[in-house]
Amino acid sequence: MPIETTTGVVPEAPAQAELLAVPYDAALTPVLHEDLPVPVAALLAHHEAKGEAGEIVEVPVTRGEGVGRVLLYGVGDGSPKALRKAAAALIRKVKGRARLVVVLPEGDAAAFTEAALLAAYTFTIGADRTKPVAELVFAGSAEDEVRRGDRVARAVALARDLANTPASEKTPIWLAERAAEQGVPIKVWDEEQLAAQGFGGLVAVGQGSANPPRLIQLSYAPEGAERHIVLVGKGITFDSGGLSLKPTANMKTQKTDMAGGAVVIAVLGALAELGAPVRVTGLIAAAENMPSGTAQRPGDVITPYGGRTVEVLNTDAEGRLVLADALAYADDVLDPDAIVDIATLTGAISVALGRNIGAVYASDEDLAGELIEAGRASDDRLWRMPLIEDYRPALESSVADLANVESGSRYGAGSITAALFLREFTGKRAWAHLDIAGVGRSTVDEGVLSKGATGFGVRVLLEWLTR
Repeated sequence: MPIETTTGVVPEAPAQAELLAVPYDAALTPVLHEDLPVPVAALLAHHEAKGEAGEIVEVPVTRGEGVGRVLLYGVGDGSPKALRKAAAALIRKVKGRARLVVVLPEGDAAAFTEAALLAAYTFTIGADRTKPVAELVFAGSAEDEVRRGDRVARAVALARDLANTPASEKTPIWLAERAAEQGVPIKVWDEEQLAAQGFGGLVAVGQGSANPPRLIQLSYAPEGAERHIVLVGKGITFDSGGLSLKPTANMKTQKTDMAGGAVVIAVLGALAELGAPVRVTGLIAAAENMPSGTAQRPGDVITPYGGRTVEVLNTDAEGRLVLADALAYADDVLDPDAIVDIATLTGAISVALGRNIGAVYASDEDLAGELIEAGRASDDRLWRMPLIEDYRPALESSVADLANVESGSRYGAGSITAALFLREFTGKRAWAHLDIAGVGRSTVDEGVLSKGATGFGVRVLLEWLTR
């Protein structure tokens, strides 16, 4: 669901706020606007506070004839990472409350605001759960940064909402309808247009489903833009594996296999408000991968956009087939300066990097460096992975130009060979691939995360495109 918490900014904390949060740093130095019933130093000593980010000391105070609360919250060293942790802990502490006034700490107010709102995110369908704080009032002089943090958080929440929506509702057509709500120009190819124009990957992956595929294009073109970026998102609205059927346990999370496409939709919807100076085109390759009498079969040879043939050895390696169409189209028609694709592509990357760091593969050193730095600044952290040329033979086929997976187990580097496959469709463009299969879903409610989709990728791409 969209973030329900509203935000506002005031120059100073209002007197007699019923619920007031005040920061203190690693030196145990708070910023107070009123006297407390016990000296602050004694309070912090009593609670054995260390000044670490995420610490909270709750103090009852007089409010007329009633009782209010002051929450002393630690911000550690005041770094963006520490502020995010502090904000998330604070918001989780006050779930269900109507209004919280927060004295902003020194430092990155955008990061603090963003984390506070993401910690307030919930997604439920008819479930009766404790609601997040209804209103956040930030006291300080950082209105522009608060506004940026608010907008970024709501973009992440949109990506989470799209990915968390059950596949019974979320078809490729539904996804195109949600993309059309983002306030930017849109073009959508239906199944007949896809077939007529040679988008063989989308057609093949989608042909087993009663819900036909779509290619969705969103456009953002500010006046005076000198650079053109294409973002490509994997939009598999449900992945059963096709005829190469997944085990039941592995299918339970597959409504989120369009998380990359959700990120692209959310980013395109936020660029104008954040004042991005570059032209950006978003492509979402949307299909449902289902088994049926019309599904593609292992051993089929298909022809993605551009004419290269692919032997489909595993129908559960379908994401790279729909991305091949979009990447080749971007290279051939859109003429961008750089292409970045984002996809929940391989389980192998979860083994390599776990669930806290996303992978970036890149053909261009500058592009890789920019994305890694943006990931560091935004807390959507990325790790550079190698495109090992010695593994390229894994994609050889005896009957087609390429195979979609390795036919044996000689190399076993599933995430790397998937990236090498995608590179085949990018021409000689500067290109990067973000594999978010490990970080696109969370199994815990913790910090800025909630169980389900994470929206990973929105923050790093918005940081890269707008700063």
